[in-house]
Amino acid sequence: MHTTGQDHRPGVRSRGRGFTALGLLVATVAIGGVPGAALAQSVAPSQPAAASVAPASALDGTWTVDPTLGSFDDFSGSWVGYRVQEELAGVGGTEAVGRTPDVTGSITLAGTSLAAADLTADLRTLQSDESMRDGQLGRQGIQTDQFPTATFVLTQPIELGAIPEENVAFAVDAVGDLTIHGVTQNVTIPLNAIRSGDIVGVSGSLTFTWGDFGMDQPTSMRVVSLADDVTMELQVFFRHDAGSTTAAEASPAASPAG
Repeated sequence: MHTTGQDHRPGVRSRGRGFTALGLLVATVAIGGVPGAALAQSVAPSQPAAASVAPASALDGTWTVDPTLGSFDDFSGSWVGYRVQEELAGVGGTEAVGRTPDVTGSITLAGTSLAAADLTADLRTLQSDESMRDGQLGRQGIQTDQFPTATFVLTQPIELGAIPEENVAFAVDAVGDLTIHGVTQNVTIPLNAIRSGDIVGVSGSLTFTWGDFGMDQPTSMRVVSLADDVTMELQVFFRHDAGSTTAAEASPAASPAG
């Protein structure tokens, strides 16, 4: 497993894991008809007997983002977003938060290795509490009119060390190519993850500057100032594809097409 830590290259750095992976599945997501409250009991850390290890062959193969899990209304489903500090005229300091539920991609498990991963977010559907801000991002900042998607592709397999136990949170560092605004940077994103049956929930965050990805700060008459640091956040649920590629057939060196 990659050690969990900071990315010491100038500009791009980890912000920390943000929210616990356990919180992903304990939230209001209903999986397989099990409501959040009941699921919370099944994954509670005070119940070690609930943990179980599935045979490697049972977990091998492709796990695909499942948009049917949770809801974007309460952010209990899959989403990718941003967080940045701003100062507005007549309002003062505030935090701008925008998220999109339009996330696709997959991960591939082969034995105790996460062999491949890719994720794509449609930034054109980013939503914040200000529709005017959302519209400006099409022409300024990330310029979604010209660069509609952000992508992440794993470039180094992640050795987990053991088959993930069910209902037990674990942490990994994902090293890969992050592309935003048409610019690609190799980054390390600290992630939390947890497995419950055929579902894996993943959360994490990464902080960088506008300039790291060739972006200029958005401007408007309302915005007095905008922080140079931008945090990308993600929460994604993957479901195991029945009958997907086995460990013997998977290629650890290959990444799925984004």
